[in-house]
Amino acid sequence: MKPISGNTQGLKPSQRKQLERLFRRRTDPMEVVSRELAHGMCQCASEFGRQIGVLIDRSGAITDVIVGSAHQLLLPELGRERIGAARLRGVRLVHTHLRSEPLTRDDLTDLARLRLDLVSAIGMRPNGEPSTLSSAHLVPENPTGALWRELPPEPIAAAKLDFLELIQSLEEEFARTRSVQRTDLRRDRAVLVHVALGRDGHPEARVQELRELARTAGLQVVDAVVQHRSQGPDPRFLVGRGKLDEIVLRAMQRDATVLVFDPELTPTQARSVSDATELKVIDRTMLILDIFAQHARSRDGKLQTELAQLKYTLPRLVEKNTMMSRLTGGIGGRGPGETKLEINRRRARERIHQLEQEIQTLGHRRAERRSLRTSRDVPVAAIVGYTNAGKSTLWNVLTGGETLVENKLFATLDPTSRRLYLGSSEGEGRGPQEVVLIDTVGFIRDLPKDLISAFRATLEELDEASVLIHVVDGSDPEHDAQIAAVDRILSDLGLDQKPRLLVFNKADRLSPEEVESLARTHQAQVLSAQDRNTLRPLVRALAATFAKLS
Repeated sequence: MKPISGNTQGLKPSQRKQLERLFRRRTDPMEVVSRELAHGMCQCASEFGRQIGVLIDRSGAITDVIVGSAHQLLLPELGRERIGAARLRGVRLVHTHLRSEPLTRDDLTDLARLRLDLVSAIGMRPNGEPSTLSSAHLVPENPTGALWRELPPEPIAAAKLDFLELIQSLEEEFARTRSVQRTDLRRDRAVLVHVALGRDGHPEARVQELRELARTAGLQVVDAVVQHRSQGPDPRFLVGRGKLDEIVLRAMQRDATVLVFDPELTPTQARSVSDATELKVIDRTMLILDIFAQHARSRDGKLQTELAQLKYTLPRLVEKNTMMSRLTGGIGGRGPGETKLEINRRRARERIHQLEQEIQTLGHRRAERRSLRTSRDVPVAAIVGYTNAGKSTLWNVLTGGETLVENKLFATLDPTSRRLYLGSSEGEGRGPQEVVLIDTVGFIRDLPKDLISAFRATLEELDEASVLIHVVDGSDPEHDAQIAAVDRILSDLGLDQKPRLLVFNKADRLSPEEVESLARTHQAQVLSAQDRNTLRPLVRALAATFAKLS
C-alpha cells in the first residue's frame, strides 16, 4: 500500500485510516468507479473539506490516493511507465468536486499532459452523497484541433459507460492515427513557436524562415504557433505560462518531440520551459548552431562551430542538463568539493580556451596564404549574401568549381576560392584579366553573436576582397529585408565601405516585368545562376569595377 500523497497536513490519525481504507476498495474493470468507492471518497471529502482523488488501473485496483485543497488536486509524479504516442497511461483519475463543479481546465490539462485513460469528477450533494459523474478522454489529432472530448454527466447510480470498451477503441484509433502521421520514424517532429514582439508586422516571414531552418536541420515540422506580445516577452517563459501549457498540449497531440522557439531564449527562460515539459526545448540560435555542426567539413569550420556551441551552452548549464555530458565521460576524477555542474562548467571553459588558441593558429596560416596571394598581385572578389540565395551555384558556374549546392540553408560554411577569367576590361583604365573569386558562408537575420564571433576568422577572407558581389534571391518576397540584414552584418564586420555589386539571382522564377523592375529600382544585375548566358553582364560589370579601382 502506497502512502497517502498530496495535502495531508492537519489530518488526524483516524482520517488517515479512512483514506487508507480506500485502497481496499475494488472497481469492476468495466466501470469508471464503483458506487462503494465513490461513496467512501465523498464521505472523506465532505468531512475534510478537501478534494479526494484516486488513480485506478485497468484491473480496477487503486494505485494512489491523493488529498487536495478545496479547489485543486495536485497529482504525484507518475514517471513514464507505459506511456507512448499510441498508448494511454493505463490509469484513470477519479476525484471529488465539493460543489459539483464540472471538469476544470486543470483537470483537462492533467488528462492531456499525463495521457491518462480518463479523468472523472464526482459531483456531491449537500449531504455528502455522490450524485453525478463527469468524464473526459483524449482524442487523436483531428480537423477541429480538439484535444479531448467531454462526456455528458451521468448519475453515479445509473452510469452506463463501458470503460474497457472505450479505452480499447481509443488506443486502436490512436495507433491508426500514429501510423499515418509517422511517415518517417527517423526524424524528430517539431512544433515551432514564434513570438512576435512589439511592432513585428511580418511574423509569417519569420515562421517560414524558421520552417526552412528546421527542415535543413532534419526536423519534421508538424505545427507552428505564433503569439503577439505588445508588452514584451514573458521574463520566465517567453510566451507566458498559460500559452506554454497550450503549446505543450498541442505538441503532445501531434506526437511532437521538440519545441523550437524564436526568438532566442534567455538562460532563465530555457530552464523554466525545460522544467515545464518533458519535450526537448531548443531555440532558433541552437537550431542554427546544429545546422552549422552538420555542415562543417573543414577543421576551421568544425572548431569554430564547436566554439560557438560551447559559448552558447555555458550560461545555460544546470544540474539536470545533459547536453555537456560528453565533456565529462571517461575523463579523470573530480576535484575536491566539485559538483558535476562545476566540472562541466570548468571543462567547458578550458575547451573554449583551447579552441580559441587553435582557431588563432589556423588564422595565422590563412593570413600567410593571403599574404602570398597578395604578393602575386591577384585581386580578390568575394560573393556574399543571405543564406540559400544561390551564391555557391553562381560561384560554380563562374569558376567551373564543384562546391556543394543544396536547396538548404547554410549548405556552404567554409570559404572556397578559385580564379575567374574576366578577359579584357572595358571602361576607365585597364583592369585585371583574372581575379580570385571567393564563396563564403551565407548570412541570416539575427545571426547569433557567438557564431559571428567564432566565424570572424573565416570571414577575414572578406577583408582581402576589393569588391563584394552581394547575391540576393530575387524570387523571395522578403528580399528587401534580407538585403538589409546582410548590410547590417557587413557593417558590423567593418566591410560596409567596400565597393559592392548587387545581383538578383533566380530570374528564371520571375516575370520579365519583375526582372526589369528589380534592375531599374536597385540599379542591379538580374540573372539566373543556372543560365550561363545571363552571367555575361555580371562579368563585364565586375571587370569594369576592377578597372575603376586600378
